[in-house]
Amino acid sequence: MIQENVITWFLACRTTDVPENGGVCVKYHDEQIALFNFSRRGEWYATQNMCPHRMQMALSRGMIGAQNNEPKVACPFHKKTFSLTTGKCLSGDDCGDLKTYPVKVENDLVYIGIEE
Repeated sequence: MIQENVITWFLACRTTDVPENGGVCVKYHDEQIALFNFSRRGEWYATQNMCPHRMQMALSRGMIGAQNNEPKVACPFHKKTFSLTTGKCLSGDDCGDLKTYPVKVENDLVYIGIEE
């Protein structure tokens, strides 16, 4: 028997609460989640807010861009870069990967999915 993970969607914010091509920190219980509005691509992403390189809650303040068409975020402190789709470290070193979350937008409201 295969058990599928259930995704619980929670209301994170309104679309207007997140700057274009920027991010914000959203709290869900004890988790800090970095939510990004990549408006240049018309896409939304969510990852853990903690940078695994130095264990700082900072990724929501990082710069977003693309590397070989892969959307990425750069930690504002140490410039380590991570894929916004897979969470993989793109900096070429072993700094650890990010947890990513699904995002959906409905009626100008942004929802983040949590696997349970």
